[in-house]
Order: sequence, then structure tokens, then C-alpha cells
Amino acid sequence: MTEIILMAHVLFGVACLITAVWLFVDVLNVNEINLARIRRTSLGAAVFMWLAFLIGGYWYVTSYKVDKAIILKGPWPFAHNMVMETKEHLVILLLLVATYLPIVASENLAKSKDARKLMLWVTAAIAVLALAMDGEGAIISMGVKVALMHH
Repeated sequence: MTEIILMAHVLFGVACLITAVWLFVDVLNVNEINLARIRRTSLGAAVFMWLAFLIGGYWYVTSYKVDKAIILKGPWPFAHNMVMETKEHLVILLLLVATYLPIVASENLAKSKDARKLMLWVTAAIAVLALAMDGEGAIISMGVKVALMHH
């Protein structure tokens, strides 16, 4: 069950990333016709991020202590000491930016150049942060694997 929880965490995180990239392209081509879709999609991205955060938080509280102990005894202790610690802090920024997305999308992006620019920056920030989260998750996972192979 632990693996399913962790996979759901990754799934929703990747869904947020893909949705942010989709929004970026949609906003580049914004018009009155796709405005409603942009608003719905931005809400979807925020929901995906919240689900990834809550599921990941549950896994962290209930299951990570075992992985942490394995990582710290292995050859890659930085996978916890640096990477997980960084991820714990950056995820809050990602959560805030994703939550802000539907607020920005509530503006008329087709008419407001400033709102459109802000939306592009917000979606780009989400994509970059989500990619960083994914990479950090891979390093943490690899920290467990190399520790288990080392023994």
C-alpha cells in the first residue's frame, strides 16, 4: 500500500506539471473562446497540486522514517540531508503558486496584457518547480536504492 500512496503522490504532481505546461500554451493563444477552459484547467492544476501535497504529506508522516534511516546509513546521506530538506521547503512555494493560479486566471486574460504576463510567469514557475520536485524525488528514491545495494 505504501508504494501505491507514493505513486499517487507522483501521479498528481506530474498531472500538475502537465497541466501547467498546457496552461502556458493556452495562455499564449488566449482569446474569449478558451478563457473558460483556462479557468477550469487552472483550478485543476491547483487541485492536482493539493492532492500531491496531501498524499505526499501522509506518506512522509507514516512511511518516510524507514526510508530516511536507510538513506542515512547508505553512501548517499545527502539524499535526505540536503535533497529531502530542500524539497520540504520548496514544495510550500509550489503549493502557494499553484493555489494562486486560479486567482490569476479569474482575470480576463484576453483583454489584460499584465494579467496574461502574470499567468505565463506563474505557469512557468509551477513547471520549473514541479520538475525540480520530480528530480528531487528521484534522488531520494535513488538514495534508498543505493543504500540497499550497498549492504
